[in-house]
Amino acid sequence: MDVTTKRIYSPVAPDDGYRVLVDRLWPRGVSKAEADLDLWLRDVAPSPELRTWWDHDPDKLAEFAARYDAELDHNPAATELRLVTQERPRVTLLYAARDPRVNHAQVLLAYLEA
Repeated sequence: MDVTTKRIYSPVAPDDGYRVLVDRLWPRGVSKAEADLDLWLRDVAPSPELRTWWDHDPDKLAEFAARYDAELDHNPAATELRLVTQERPRVTLLYAARDPRVNHAQVLLAYLEA
């Protein structure tokens, strides 16, 4: 499985492979043409309640990851994403968060690798 993460605001690169937006909301200031997506899998993102509770607070990251993993265990979109990662040679999970280390895409990547 060759999966990586990248901000949606970063330039598209040939080595991105299959580009999947994993945010529930469309990123501000990005046109669909600029995004150059292969798939927008909004339902794999954290629930609105969990996202609001977390608020990208680094101090809550461990608890957020545990709660998000529990959501993913029962989420058909997570199963769909796992299939995509098995079928494609390279997948890039795209997210809009500013912090490259504290975001749900990193938790999702760890979930997929587990």
